[in-house]
Amino acid sequence: MDRSTIDRPRRAPWRASSVRLRLLVLALAPLTVLMPLLLILGMTRWTSDYDALLIANVDSDLRIAEQYLARIMTTTGDELTGVAESAEFARVLADNGLAFDSYLAEKREALALDFLYYLPEADTVGAPARWPVIVSGLNGQPSTEIDIFSGADLAAFPGQLDARARIPLIETEAAVPTDRTVEDRGMVVHSAAPVALDGHTGVLVGGILLNRNLQFIDTINALVYLNAVTGGERQGTATLFLEDVRVSTNVRLFEDVRALGTRVSAVVRQGVLGDGQTWLDRAFVVNDWYISGYLPVTDSFGDRVGMLYVGFLEAPFTAAKRRAVLWMLAAFVGVLILSVPLFLTLARGIFAPLERMTRTMQRVGAGDLSARYGDVGARDEIGQVAAHLDDLLGQVQDRDARLRAWGNELNQRVEERTAELREANAKLEETYRQLVMNEKLASIGEITAGVAHEINNPVAVIQGNVDVIRETLGDKAASVKTELDLVDRQVTRIDAMVGKLLQFARPGEFHAYDDVVSLTPLVEDCLLLVEHVLSKSAITVETWMETAPDVRADPGEMQQVIINLIMNALQAMGSNGRLTLSLSTETRNGQDGACLSVQDSGPGLSDGMAEAVFDPFFTTKHGEGTGLGLSISQTLVQRAGGLITAANGPGGGAQFRVWLPAA
Repeated sequence: MDRSTIDRPRRAPWRASSVRLRLLVLALAPLTVLMPLLLILGMTRWTSDYDALLIANVDSDLRIAEQYLARIMTTTGDELTGVAESAEFARVLADNGLAFDSYLAEKREALALDFLYYLPEADTVGAPARWPVIVSGLNGQPSTEIDIFSGADLAAFPGQLDARARIPLIETEAAVPTDRTVEDRGMVVHSAAPVALDGHTGVLVGGILLNRNLQFIDTINALVYLNAVTGGERQGTATLFLEDVRVSTNVRLFEDVRALGTRVSAVVRQGVLGDGQTWLDRAFVVNDWYISGYLPVTDSFGDRVGMLYVGFLEAPFTAAKRRAVLWMLAAFVGVLILSVPLFLTLARGIFAPLERMTRTMQRVGAGDLSARYGDVGARDEIGQVAAHLDDLLGQVQDRDARLRAWGNELNQRVEERTAELREANAKLEETYRQLVMNEKLASIGEITAGVAHEINNPVAVIQGNVDVIRETLGDKAASVKTELDLVDRQVTRIDAMVGKLLQFARPGEFHAYDDVVSLTPLVEDCLLLVEHVLSKSAITVETWMETAPDVRADPGEMQQVIINLIMNALQAMGSNGRLTLSLSTETRNGQDGACLSVQDSGPGLSDGMAEAVFDPFFTTKHGEGTGLGLSISQTLVQRAGGLITAANGPGGGAQFRVWLPAA
């Protein structure tokens, strides 16, 4: 091989770069694939553990808040019991004068209660006895629970507790819709201690109103988020809910405005109040996302009446996770950048032969099957691969020549056979279409001729006998004139049906009708005509005839369509069911019209029957009909400019709808 051939790689440096890139990708695949995968798995696990830690943290915070609320209830009950059992209370109670009221007021202030009163046992009959804590006190057991007082209950106490409890509701996104505008109930720490002194039996009752009790909620917040352990780093909030309304909170709507009267989301309400679960998850609180904990609060009746909430702002922790992810990504990119030049330095010794091999393959791919690698000058693995490559290229060149010859011959045969098949297929399709059309036309012609012949003869006999009856009865025919006229009309209708059947076979000879028809009396006439069929079954007929516009159509044709639909419905139901006929105004494509619905309670239409029922000769009553009824009905409706459709009704059964444009 001459020197010019060996020096060729210098003329295409971009090809060498391509080989280097492939080798770099091959060598760094573990670093670029496995390491990112491990990073993703590690970050996923770390993020999951981090989120679990946050949830555990808020769970711990929620338990602190719960313990504080329990301590308030326990302390209130213990202090109230201490007063009820004190000698001073016994002495003042025995005096039963103004000093007793003053003593209760003094103790109420000392115990930080919002109300305190003594209830003799004789006065507990009626409304006070509804509170379980009072019932427990009367039974000799001190009791302290959370109870919900109505506005009227709070108004009975001094200090305008009803006004304090009253909180206007603020419309809150994602909350359960409500018509209420104000929350006037109060959530109360309700405590009762038994009193059993000489001559006096009853209960000492006290309570703390938690609505707008900012000291209570701020104390919880301080205990949870401003202690020595956290150092105040977490931005936390605490809230007490009466059902889903914030009645005491340090959540802010604005800088100096607390979010009293806002409501919790419907999802949290259902999970905590509806399902009785403790909610530990992220939640949107008023105006930001918080890691939140919601604990259901039950009253003395055992009902869930509210929620205790604590939560801390999610944003700082999200930012910390983001910083950690970015740091790890930066470290990965740094390792990758350092690895690339190191690999290129080590792999430079094998780049040139591989690049030369790549160029040879490119020439072969471009169509030069005579391209060869040549002598690489080495006996290592690359030299062996180069020798095998040249051998394979020689075999490829030889086989390519033979394959091209075979391919040309095969293509020519395929083209000839494809042309023959295409021509045969076209002839077959045309023959099939002509056969179907001829069969349909022959069937229609045969049926039409047979019907005309078989029906016209008895019709002529009937008409002739009716005329004979008239002549025979003479003046006496007046008493049955209505019946004879009805026979005349139906004979005429039968004759018209025969004519329409003939017209169905020759649609090109049809012409439009200019009669303006009201469908309501037409439907009533049709029901009279099928009365003899209805009388033999237990089928109930319901009609809903609204005011609908008149339509332009032939009355006889429309009567034929309606009777056909009714008879089909009766046959589908058998001897029992419900037939519903409804007429209404309906607009289609901007045009007003009348829509008649015929619905039965039968088995309905099976899949694929909604369109097939209008095909000529389609029938589900094999051996009982020709299958032309609905096809003729569709032709008559379309001739009048209307539309007939079939579907299953909303309550089951088949429903046929006939829409005709307004005249």
